[in-house]
Amino acid sequence: MAIPPIQPYPMPSDLPANRVGWRPDPRRTVLLVHDMQNYFLRAFTPGQSPLVELMSNVLALRERCADLGVPVVYSAQPGGQSTEERGLLLDFWGGGIGHDPQEAQIVDELAPRPGDVLLTKWRYSAYQRTGLAELMAAQGRDQLVICGIYAHIGVLMTACEAFMRDVQTFVVADAVADFSADHHRMALTYAAERCAVTVTTRQVSRALAQEVAGV
Repeated sequence: MAIPPIQPYPMPSDLPANRVGWRPDPRRTVLLVHDMQNYFLRAFTPGQSPLVELMSNVLALRERCADLGVPVVYSAQPGGQSTEERGLLLDFWGGGIGHDPQEAQIVDELAPRPGDVLLTKWRYSAYQRTGLAELMAAQGRDQLVICGIYAHIGVLMTACEAFMRDVQTFVVADAVADFSADHHRMALTYAAERCAVTVTTRQVSRALAQEVAGV
């Protein structure tokens, strides 16, 4: 039931057609760095795609958003969960992150910085039991840019819930990764057709900068 080793696959270079034409606005959006923890990242092959592009692009998004004053929020699952805390996740994925604190930490290259928000995440969606909705409402934010892992599980479920909360969501296609190219593509296609806009790191970074410049 544990996460199996993930074989290298090329990061998708073509995006599915989007149904809507939303544009990210740095005055409205929040960047969510989803579950970039050592436990989950170790399933990928170091130095290979899609991990190399994932790390590079998530870092680029964080820097762009920080420069433009966009709030940066991290989600992270706790380690050593009890049976009650784990709930039905236990049936599908086993015990999850163990008691070693290193497993639950955000990977060093992306460690939250002063001013960033770290939310403890208990279920697939980063909205469940986290306070993400309240945080966004308090700051008057109604857009969400999502990067991280895994695309067809937590990333997609968060995008779906954001849609149902009337939050315009952007799934960054080359700043998420998954169990396989097929899982990755499925997540992007569903998001584009049902609940979000799929974009590349370059596209979302450019759009955010253009909004600031008034272009």
